Amino acid sequence: MIKCDPDTGACLLPNQDSSADSAAVVSHEGLAVRYIGDPMCSWCWGISPSVAAVEDFCESEGIEFSVTMGGLRVGGGEPWSERFKTFLRNEWQKINQATGQPFGYTLLEVPQFDYDTEPACRAVATVKLLQVKNSLPQSIILKFFSAIQHKFYVEGQDPKITDFYASICRYLTLDFDEFSALFDSSEALQSVQQEFIRCRQWGVRSFPTLLLERHGKWVLLAEGYATAEQLLSLLRKEVLAESGTRKP
Repeated sequence: MIKCDPDTGACLLPNQDSSADSAAVVSHEGLAVRYIGDPMCSWCWGISPSVAAVEDFCESEGIEFSVTMGGLRVGGGEPWSERFKTFLRNEWQKINQATGQPFGYTLLEVPQFDYDTEPACRAVATVKLLQVKNSLPQSIILKFFSAIQHKFYVEGQDPKITDFYASICRYLTLDFDEFSALFDSSEALQSVQQEFIRCRQWGVRSFPTLLLERHGKWVLLAEGYATAEQLLSLLRKEVLAESGTRKP
């Protein structure tokens, strides 16, 4: 079973080396923020407002912001038992109390559910492909990610079903037919697998994680839950430090 730490607000990948390979981060001039998460990671839903605030800050400061899929429960496999459902209920209640994020619990009443997070991650990877192909705003990626979270955690709908994404596409004025065709393509399957690999190359072992990349080297902003105030305070210090290194 995936372990979630209520003290740090992180969901941990099993059997992962805790060391990070900073050389694996793609070199980038200046500052860039990398958010690594999974739409079906409960603490990623908890931190969602904080991440949105970080993206807004990055946009205002001209800092690159990107989202990478972590693949928390790729392939599912966890038996939909009373033990598992009790774990989820307790975890969601803790996150609601700690962050104020809403949860619905109707999903826990269904007789069978496969908690496979790959399709939800692939849906975000699909929108990333569409964003490049159709020159859409970069912000549509996190908006799509967050809309999956709300529909899953609050409404209790199943992200493994393609029609799950129809209302989200309408909300974000995406062509659902185009999305559906790409979602089921080998291109999207390969793209999301590459994101999972990149996550592990970076040494990320829990979600949510936010990294700050500075000239090809990275600083850990958060491993687990953090408030918007905590994250923005760290980022403002980094922006000031960066501006101080520039020659007048």
